[in-house]
Formats: sequence, structure tokens, C-alpha cells
Amino acid sequence: MEISGVISAIVIGIVIGVLGRLVVPGRQRIGVLWTIAIGIVAAFIGTGIASGLGVADTKGVDWIEWIIQIALAAFGVAALNKVKLRR
Repeated sequence: MEISGVISAIVIGIVIGVLGRLVVPGRQRIGVLWTIAIGIVAAFIGTGIASGLGVADTKGVDWIEWIIQIALAAFGVAALNKVKLRR
């Protein structure tokens, strides 16, 4: 992966994190940096899963890959929020 690919993955990860946070209902008690970190991780993992399923490179917008990434980000936000609530 080239440096431009990593930078674009980080930018996409920020968007994925925000969208994942919007999907989770209610108020989340995690910070913006945690949301961004979750989004970046979800973007990388989601791309790997989409590649494994063979849906990462399609003509046009890769909607299935985006859905996988946003679902992973929503799961990550909800999980971290639960951990933060227990403390």
C-alpha cells in the first residue's frame, strides 16, 4: 500500500467513524479521537473483509464495502461506549 493509499484510508476512516457513531442510537460517551480511531480500524478491517468476499473492487461506488465498514464502526462505537459506561 502506498502512502497516498494510507492517507486516503485515514480520511475515509474518519468519515466511517462519524457515520458509525450516527448509526448507534442514543448518546455515546466517547470522545472524537476514539471515534476517529474506531473509524480508521473499521475502514482497514472492512476493506480486508470486502476483499475476502470479492466485493472490494467493483465498477463505481463500493456500497457493500462501505456498509461493512460502517457496521464495524457502529459495533466498535457501541462496544467502547459500553466499556466506558462500566467505569
